Order: sequence, then C-alpha cells, then structure tokens
Amino acid sequence: MANLRILKKEIDYCLEELVFDCDMAIYMQPNKDKEIFEVMQKGVELRNELFVKANNPTEPHNALLVRRYYAALRREIGEAFGELFGQLSEIVK
Repeated sequence: MANLRILKKEIDYCLEELVFDCDMAIYMQPNKDKEIFEVMQKGVELRNELFVKANNPTEPHNALLVRRYYAALRREIGEAFGELFGQLSEIVK
C-alpha cells in the first residue's frame, strides 16, 4: 500500500459513486426512494467501518502483516461496495 491517505480517498470515492447512483435512481424511480435510501445509508455505515479498519491495523509493528492487512482491506472495499451496487441494481430493475 502506497499511502493511507490514498486508501481513504478510494473509500470516499466508492461512497461518492454509490450516493450518485442512488440519487439518479431516486430521480428516475421516485416510488422506490425508501429502499434506495436504505442502500445509501448502508454505504455510509460501510464507509465509517472501513475508515475504522484503515486507521487500526491489527499488527502495526510488523510491516509484512500490515501490507497483507491493507491488501485484504482493499479486496473488502471492492467486494462490499460491489454488493451494495448489486442491491441497488436489484431495486431499480
């Protein structure tokens, strides 16, 4: 991992994309706004959880474990936000 700041920006970017897609979905299908808003709330909660994980690696004094920890965290970011985008897609079908 190059930089913790960049990782946090990536987390925020994923959230921004999710919120933008949710806003567009609410605009296009206002009758499903409650379900879409729930996905948006889950995204914000996920962002907060990921920030806590990013700020608190399990073994901060072992460089190899820290690299593995952040690599796993990157995979988790992709999978978790991918799942939320999938939920959004199911709602707006």
